[in-house]
Amino acid sequence: GSDDIIAGNVSKYIVLPAGYCGQPKKGHLIFDACFESGNLGRVNHVPEFEYDLVIRPDTCNPRFRVWFNFTVENVKESQ
Repeated sequence: GSDDIIAGNVSKYIVLPAGYCGQPKKGHLIFDACFESGNLGRVNHVPEFEYDLVIRPDTCNPRFRVWFNFTVENVKESQ
């Protein structure tokens, strides 16, 4: 659930469509938060163009999730 403890950040996490096998293509998003102040803990691919992003709690105060700090790569023009 959304209250699960998230220990670390995603690092170059490639989101592939369900049932897809093979090398990632343009449009298969790559999420990364493995840098100072990054706080993306988990990415869930819902339907084709939707993602649920789970933000890690702040390091010094686990009750707060104040900002979204991560990168997304490999997007295609129409995405």
